[in-house]
Amino acid sequence: MIAGKPVSPVLRAVLWMAVALLSFTAMAVAVRELAGAMHAFQILFIRSAIGVVIIVAVLHGTGWQQLGTQRLAVHGLRNVVHFIGQVLWIFGIQLLPLVTVFAIEFTTPLWAAVLAVLFLGERMNRGRWVALVCGFGGILVILQPGYSDYDPALFIMIVCAVFFGLSVTFTKSLTRTDHALTIMFFMTALQTGFGLIASIFVWTPVAVWQWSWLMVVAVTGLSAHYSMVRAFGHADATIVVPMDFLRLPLIALVGFLIYGEALDLATVVGATLILSGIYYSLTRESRTSRAALATAGDDRNNGPPTTKGTGR
Repeated sequence: MIAGKPVSPVLRAVLWMAVALLSFTAMAVAVRELAGAMHAFQILFIRSAIGVVIIVAVLHGTGWQQLGTQRLAVHGLRNVVHFIGQVLWIFGIQLLPLVTVFAIEFTTPLWAAVLAVLFLGERMNRGRWVALVCGFGGILVILQPGYSDYDPALFIMIVCAVFFGLSVTFTKSLTRTDHALTIMFFMTALQTGFGLIASIFVWTPVAVWQWSWLMVVAVTGLSAHYSMVRAFGHADATIVVPMDFLRLPLIALVGFLIYGEALDLATVVGATLILSGIYYSLTRESRTSRAALATAGDDRNNGPPTTKGTGR
């Protein structure tokens, strides 16, 4: 309630997305502050260990019976690729301007779409093809092949986005059979184990100042995704996702103010291409979904469907 008036769902979504945007930005800054003094393995181990404590506390209150799964192998594969993606993301944060990292990371849905076609039997449509072409075009603009010195860190981030896309594909498969808390539990538990084993070889004592940044990474990692879920609960994806695109100008401003990072024209143009393709695909699929629901409603009201095609 604001001044005695109910808060609209869209305003609630905006407020939750504001929390998500600030959380994503704070997490990137915290990782940048830690990455120069602490290895990515150690950062991920401590972050995941804190996550395990939180998830265990939730399960203690809601019931351990939610952890039932018949797909341990898929959980294992999903978390191997996600762990690799997170390691590469931390390297990218350390080596590239923050806005470049975020721009390339936004290609994750494009890789996930391709991988879902290959492994989950999903079909490409016009919207997804447009998003794919715009996404790869945006990557080429950012890379500027033949016009600028090649930065290997850009390739690291592209591989990172591919691994994140593969992780999304495994997650989509798991959501068909497993509870969300099951997926979160195995993610934090397995990645704590991966991080612990990998950290043995690179471990350094954790300074007092580092603990504050580690807590920021752990807390914002959870708050960012939780806030996005809440935002999707209040508004349609065609409203929420464009708000998520504000991560780019926000992180560009933070990179300039804190680290003096100049805004590169190629990154701006490439990011615009990537986000435009994603938005087009999103709005097209949203219209198709609404039309399908309307047709289903008409069919229920008017009897069995006809055999007339839809033109596709």
